Amino acid sequence: MLILAFKALVIWVGILVLAVANGAVRETVLIPAFGTPAALVLSGLLLSVLIIGVAFLSIPWLQIFRPVQLWVVGLGWLVLTLAFEFSFGIWQGKSWPELFEAYTFKDGNIWPVVLAVTALAPYIAGKLRG
Repeated sequence: MLILAFKALVIWVGILVLAVANGAVRETVLIPAFGTPAALVLSGLLLSVLIIGVAFLSIPWLQIFRPVQLWVVGLGWLVLTLAFEFSFGIWQGKSWPELFEAYTFKDGNIWPVVLAVTALAPYIAGKLRG
């Protein structure tokens, strides 16, 4: 179980790198081209696809054979993502209302959908792999 947790953490760090790159693309390309609401939706959809893709590619390396393990990995990724998101926001000096604004679907922000995809991605990938 410890090896699975370590592998899941390594994969989550890769997802984190992709999320940061996605944010950079959103800010430098998508917002100037499409405006904030459309860019937030496109960015959220892109990140969701990337997360499912990473999960799909990583299932063989994780060597997960039971659905409950897929759920545990997905929920672990969700917890790590939330811990990172709130820790980083606090470190930046954001207030709690500012932090929670991302969860309101304001101006096209679909962050809650991305979080749901993060939690479900290993299970979805497992189903896609059969």
